[in-house]
Amino acid sequence: MLYKVKLKNADDTVILDSKVYEYLTTDPYLVKVDFINNLRRHSSGCAVFQKTWPKAGGGYKTETIYLHKLVAEKFLGDSKGSGKNLVGAKNGNKLDCRLDNLVYRSRSVASRQRKTSSKVGYTGVYKENNRYRAVISVNRKSVHIGMFSTAEEAALAYNKKSKELFGDDGKINVIKKKVALSN
Repeated sequence: MLYKVKLKNADDTVILDSKVYEYLTTDPYLVKVDFINNLRRHSSGCAVFQKTWPKAGGGYKTETIYLHKLVAEKFLGDSKGSGKNLVGAKNGNKLDCRLDNLVYRSRSVASRQRKTSSKVGYTGVYKENNRYRAVISVNRKSVHIGMFSTAEEAALAYNKKSKELFGDDGKINVIKKKVALSN
């Protein structure tokens, strides 16, 4: 069974497995701080719990718990391998904290899975004059894949090279469909 938990500061919801939901609603500390009802969307897009506590001797301390990290540490600790210390969502939805959607990744894999900041809209694709260049990073070096007529062709070439070099850990661009305009 799946649970959807509404976030405090957004219209979004977090998706949880029943096993995870039960843990979050029965763990003595998490119940004491009302963890499940105080989740909010962080600027990074993840679900987070934050609480500010007064410190002995003055001042304040802010406790921050990222939901996806808490779930992974509690339930997926045995899959944490050497160099794989970042938690990510397989489907890219940072609010989907189901156990089968969370995975430990290395920093390089996490970097490849990140959303593109390219003006063209595809990772590894850059516009040069009226053509599109496809490049990929291998061992911190930029490797030229080719020049193409359209951004979509360049993105497809990038996808092929990424799959060839990195397998399932490679970044794959989602190709946007062009809409034909009719009169």
